[in-house]
Amino acid sequence: MRSITRSERRRFGVLCAVLLIGAVSSVYAQAPATEATYRVPSQALVNIVDAAPTPAVSVSPDRSRLLLMARPALPTIEELSQPELRIAGIRINPRTNGPSRSGHYTGLTLLDLESNEKTAIAGLPAEPKISSVSWSPDGAHIAFAVSDKDHIQLWIADVATAKAGRSTAAELNGLFGQPFTWFPDSKSLLVRVIPADRPAPPSENLVPSGPIIQEALGKTAAARTYQDLLEDTHDEALFEYYATSQLARINVNGEMRRLGPPGIIRRATPSPDGRNLLVESYSRPFSYLVPHYRFPLSIGVWDRDGKVAFSLAELPLAEDVPIGRSATRTGPRSVSWRADAPATLAWVEAQDRGDPRVEAEVRDHVLLLEAPFQGEPLVLARLASRFAGMTWGTDDLALVSEYWWSTRRSKTWIVQPGRVDATQELLFDRSIEDRYNDPGSPVTEPNKTGHRVLVTSEDGDAIFLAGAGASPEGDRPFLDRLNLESKHSTRLWRSSGPNYESFVAFADADRNTLLTRRESPKDPPNYFLRDLAGGSLAKVTEFPHPYPQLRDVEKEILRYERKDGTMLTATLYLPPGYKRGSGPIPVLMWAYPREYKSAEAAGQMRGSPYRFNAISPRGALPHLAEGYAVLDGPTMPIIGEGDAEPNDSYIEQLVASAEAAVDEVVLLGVGDPERIAIGGHSYGAFMTANLLAHSDLFAAGIARSGAYNRTLTPFGFQAEERTYWEAPEVYFEMSPFMHADDVKEPILLIHGQLDNNSGTFPIQSERYFNALRGHGATARLVMLPAESHGYAARESVLHMLWEQSEWLSKYVKNKD
Repeated sequence: MRSITRSERRRFGVLCAVLLIGAVSSVYAQAPATEATYRVPSQALVNIVDAAPTPAVSVSPDRSRLLLMARPALPTIEELSQPELRIAGIRINPRTNGPSRSGHYTGLTLLDLESNEKTAIAGLPAEPKISSVSWSPDGAHIAFAVSDKDHIQLWIADVATAKAGRSTAAELNGLFGQPFTWFPDSKSLLVRVIPADRPAPPSENLVPSGPIIQEALGKTAAARTYQDLLEDTHDEALFEYYATSQLARINVNGEMRRLGPPGIIRRATPSPDGRNLLVESYSRPFSYLVPHYRFPLSIGVWDRDGKVAFSLAELPLAEDVPIGRSATRTGPRSVSWRADAPATLAWVEAQDRGDPRVEAEVRDHVLLLEAPFQGEPLVLARLASRFAGMTWGTDDLALVSEYWWSTRRSKTWIVQPGRVDATQELLFDRSIEDRYNDPGSPVTEPNKTGHRVLVTSEDGDAIFLAGAGASPEGDRPFLDRLNLESKHSTRLWRSSGPNYESFVAFADADRNTLLTRRESPKDPPNYFLRDLAGGSLAKVTEFPHPYPQLRDVEKEILRYERKDGTMLTATLYLPPGYKRGSGPIPVLMWAYPREYKSAEAAGQMRGSPYRFNAISPRGALPHLAEGYAVLDGPTMPIIGEGDAEPNDSYIEQLVASAEAAVDEVVLLGVGDPERIAIGGHSYGAFMTANLLAHSDLFAAGIARSGAYNRTLTPFGFQAEERTYWEAPEVYFEMSPFMHADDVKEPILLIHGQLDNNSGTFPIQSERYFNALRGHGATARLVMLPAESHGYAARESVLHMLWEQSEWLSKYVKNKD
């Protein structure tokens, strides 16, 4: 790509500024918006939205039971509109002192794998909101949180009696995820509770005491476009109030002992021997520029009485983390306990100042420090790229992974924690884009302390790998046995048509029986026990088809070629009753572009013809019920091999991929070339707007929760690591806002008013709509109250489907 001069860069900046001023002016000049009531689509679409969700499943530590967790229907807009604080990158329900938009379960049922008997857990409150479900290490109890209107409470179920009860009167602080962790003895839990005698929340002073001031003192502190940040001192006080908790030890009988002083405790976990606690706490000064996870952080070890035994780090405010996918903060990070040792800390430290642009032979160290945490830490692994994860085994074995974004390469090493002087041994070195040669992920299971460790063979010479099994015929999940000495894999089992079956867990100690999840296009996923030796298959669950009215939808995986030779994949769904050869019908294409460094990897097959036809109300498939064919997930690869950046030719590659998809559905005789719509969510909305601006392939478009002006995300977006000032022409050309005058086809814009996703501010859709209207385009803007990046309320989802249905009917199906 040609480098640009400073004068050219200034011209770009002036042009962007003029366009932005024009957009702002159009906001002030627009006519008042119309406030409408929620609309409801056809009954066929309502039935899809109201279909009973399939329960979630959790396997007991001893593999003897399944816990079936019932999921609720969509919440109402009234539930979603409850009071909410949006501060420090968190959305808080001030009534419960927990997250405001988290999911929950409504019931718990135990299923015995040997007898296949179901037992509903009794004693639950009416209409419970259950979350943070956790088995005790010995499998005798299940802890979970129950939220009501004003509290989050700890409940414990006895597995033997299938009865549950509230554990303690103390209220949980659920602000930073799961508020409790089992001690390894299975007799008690480490819990974050609200401090005793906490006063009322701080009230806001409506009269400001002065201006809000931020300074830049010559130090680089670039940040992406985060949302829900702190804005003033009152926000700081609210964050401190709701984030403060106290640790407590609560046994299964409800007896509680508070540990240590209250603080803004982000995370606390017991050591495998139960004698130490790893505690991470935030402190001031807070930031108005970055979310809470980059606030000053104290990391240390407490003893079982709550006294500080060791301080690992006092990390400062991290506003100056470099830009880039492989950038990170300095100092200890990813701190955890070694799973197979009594009390050994493991953590990672950057050796390149966390900056991917700095040349360095070693970028990360993986370090170990054993109790009593004295002396220098031992280096377990030296990594040439960024740490990506660690899996502990037994008998002095662990796997350490590293990854580098710009090359898309990953390495996995075999290390021996007990012999830190030993050379780390390379196990895998691969491109993460190459799905065909993915060896799979190591199979793990909880050990007696509740920590997950590698499943190994009896002699300890082999581990097990499970993967998606991507191939030119489609995904075929597998289970392998990998010898660690020879590095040779033996295939134990692989899924085959006409079903799609994936490994879940070993169901016995001898590793001869597998628990799998099995489905077909017309049969929803259910759980089975598969005997590896005899090949027998026993069905465990009986989850019904959630939308039997669409059982006869036909599906086909398409493979076709882009004009530059790149192979593409898409899944074609045909509406019930449609027969091949009966003529072309209207088509809705729904896609999401992705970036690649390899054309070969970009062209690999994706998906499986044997997967269940799952129909999410938030996707494109509901419109099958209205007679549309749906081309779901047509691949839109943006490729930049070698030193080339993918986005340097984003528009050309995007249009070429869309053109190939349109040609394919027309060639099949399914799609009417004059009645094809394009749609997408988030980056798919960005794609939609660009395709309408730069091609004439589509009759109309649907763009939901998108970003359309990349100058509003100047420090990078999606996979683009360059800043606006480094590649202004790329930011300009890729922004649909800059090409609003080229959009001639109707476009429907939908956006949540409280979108919290980085970069997709609601103003992105508002300004883009006004730019479109200012140039005479046919456009409609729908802002959904109380909704975030993904739409949750039943009323919102139904209205979204109504809008899409009306738009497609008017401008696609009946366009003439």
